Amino acid sequence: MQNARAVLSPENLAMLQLIADTGSFAAAARELHLVPSALTYRVRQIEDALDVLLFDRSSRQAQPTAAGSELLREGARLLEDVDAIANHVRRVATGWEPQLTLSVDQIISTATVLELAEAFCAIRPTPPTRLKFADGVLSGTLEALTSGIADLAIGVAVDAPSVAGLQSAPLGTLQFVFVVAPHHPLASVNEPISDSVLREHRMIAVADSALRTNVSMGILPGQDVMTVDSMRAKIQAQLRGLGAGFLPEPMVRSYLEAGHLVMRTVQRPQRNVRLSYAWGRGGQRAPGRALAWWLEQLKSEATQRSLLENHHHF
Repeated sequence: MQNARAVLSPENLAMLQLIADTGSFAAAARELHLVPSALTYRVRQIEDALDVLLFDRSSRQAQPTAAGSELLREGARLLEDVDAIANHVRRVATGWEPQLTLSVDQIISTATVLELAEAFCAIRPTPPTRLKFADGVLSGTLEALTSGIADLAIGVAVDAPSVAGLQSAPLGTLQFVFVVAPHHPLASVNEPISDSVLREHRMIAVADSALRTNVSMGILPGQDVMTVDSMRAKIQAQLRGLGAGFLPEPMVRSYLEAGHLVMRTVQRPQRNVRLSYAWGRGGQRAPGRALAWWLEQLKSEATQRSLLENHHHF
């Protein structure tokens, strides 16, 4: 009989995860190009070595037992560690990261980010660095970095926590303006609009993408709120007159010029949000060549301005 260490190979762990994902030994066997009996034999070898039952075979679905679920959780972490080691070795050899993940807040210009991506891809690093972009909103943009999901966060609107190795630099200031549709009741009330008047009307808010902490801006206590999942949806909701709210001026400039939205003055102070970009985490060494390239571009005042201002509507 094989010992526990021998059976807990990355290949076997991936096989067990596939069985759980497909819910069937037969389906997993098809994907692995194995006959079902061969796959069943491999699973039994693992169970014998660990002296546990990993799957409940009494039902039609292959359901992991409590022990099986725990092995799958720990196995997923082990596989991530294996990938991290492989990526680290590759980076040491070449200086280029196998993958660079950027958490980009939705208030940042998508067009400018893609222009930067185009310039990066034109470098043709060898071996290539895969770029991955993740949408962020409010504190979620930074959380993607501090939690290890992203390598670089662009458009951070909250204060960076004191985390060893975490660095940040200013990106610029973004003005938020209070806007409503021309047919919305708040379009015709006297200015400046007081909080007591605002409280009578629905606000449109974008859900914070953070999993651990949530930040909301511009919402009064007890106020009716409609929450949407993106800045684009917030703009569309306000264009329809479903509610009011603060939006980045560059993102709604064309709608204001066309008269599809109107800007209103409120009693509360004007909102100017200081944005930054952040990178690095505890224990992380100097940036790899891909991250260093992006950090160099972000130093440019023209790039910073474009990231905040260059919003086009299609």
